[in-house]
Amino acid sequence: MAKKAGRPSMSRSARAGLQFPVGRVHRYLKERVHKQERVGATASVYLAAVMEYLTAEILELSGNASKDLKQKRIAPRHLQLAIRGDEELDQLVKATIAGGGVIPHIHKALLKKGTKKFQQE
Repeated sequence: MAKKAGRPSMSRSARAGLQFPVGRVHRYLKERVHKQERVGATASVYLAAVMEYLTAEILELSGNASKDLKQKRIAPRHLQLAIRGDEELDQLVKATIAGGGVIPHIHKALLKKGTKKFQQE
């Protein structure tokens, strides 16, 4: 494609208003399909936008988890708490997070019946 005179070149990520690299996503998509199949130009933009949204969502939730624990750095434990705490993300991410630990849970049948904590629930 010939460059238009007087207009600076602009990446597809900048045109779409995204931070994720649309060109790299397009290249990876082309590597994964058969040689006879083609990848549309908007498919890579859409996929990059979805990945950017999911990343922002996980970062926001894990940042809140680290803030609740009064820490300034997001650790794998915070990612685990954020993903497992959100029902939709928990269904989406089935991977084991290294260093994530476990989600605290005590079954109601194991709690003492006379405690205040049990009576409030």
